[in-house]
Amino acid sequence: MESRHAGFLGMACVGLLATASAMASPAAPAQTPDSYARPGRLVAIGPGRSLDLRCSGSGPTTVLLESGAHADSESWFRVQPMLAAHARVCSYDRAGYGFSGEGPLPRGVDADVSDLHALIRAAGLHMPLVLVGHSLGSNIVRRYASEHPGEVAGMVLVDPPAQDLGRFMPAQWMKDDATLDKQRDAFIAGCEHGAERGELARPPQALAQCIDKPAPWQSKAVAAVDHARMLRPAFWHTVRSELAQNVPVFASPVPAGESHGDLPLVVLQAAGTYADAPADMRRQLEAARAATQRRIVATSSRGQLRKVADTSHDIELDQPQAVVDAVTQVLRELGPAHG
Repeated sequence: MESRHAGFLGMACVGLLATASAMASPAAPAQTPDSYARPGRLVAIGPGRSLDLRCSGSGPTTVLLESGAHADSESWFRVQPMLAAHARVCSYDRAGYGFSGEGPLPRGVDADVSDLHALIRAAGLHMPLVLVGHSLGSNIVRRYASEHPGEVAGMVLVDPPAQDLGRFMPAQWMKDDATLDKQRDAFIAGCEHGAERGELARPPQALAQCIDKPAPWQSKAVAAVDHARMLRPAFWHTVRSELAQNVPVFASPVPAGESHGDLPLVVLQAAGTYADAPADMRRQLEAARAATQRRIVATSSRGQLRKVADTSHDIELDQPQAVVDAVTQVLRELGPAHG
């Protein structure tokens, strides 16, 4: 989950139908089920490669959940059982994360889209799908919808990150941010090398922050598996490559030619994404994110923006019902054959 790794990655900076739908959803689990301490279904996507897939629920349309940066299917543990009351829903671990095998480097959006395409086919998922992406995951599913439009019926994008920050931030701030990026990469490189040397199980003081404390919602079994995962070189290879590859993605604006026609599309905007930033910086960050999200909404004639109160960037954890409501709205817009 993106917010969980702030220790090493935070160094830079509805109507009646919707109400009825919410009432029909089961309560969000308070703790990660122990089922996340073992693989779901390992799907072979190529020679020597497999991705971990978790599916539940039933229905004519499959909803696929795409996690944010350096996160895996566990980030959807509250949303998935709620959505499974309405549709067939699947989440998965990208290469190098969770129970999925390490993928070839570099790990950028192109590699993720290619893997997702292979996974959907190898798993035999029914298309077209409704794609749900959190943070970086929103960039992955948008790219997927652009490259494979016939395979996507609708999208829900959970707090897409700000792009084209240089247009909103003072030059000195951008310079400072670039310096912090270098420091972050050096720190992650240290964790990577420590994992390769087998030092992270008992890390020296310089590497102590490589390993996060368990999240308060994790069961002991899941926390233990998560801890073991962060000892593996594959995890750090993936984190470091993913961050480096996606710097240009977020430095650039939403592509001028990006269009999703009349695809049902809902963008959820979190109220507290930048709650810890200084007031002047927060205003600039929020302006950049607002511009990005308006542009994304405009890529579809059926695009909508919803603001979600009382939540951090991780809406799927803080306000899972908001994600469920957005997905069920998209399913209703698609008609009886999809709902």
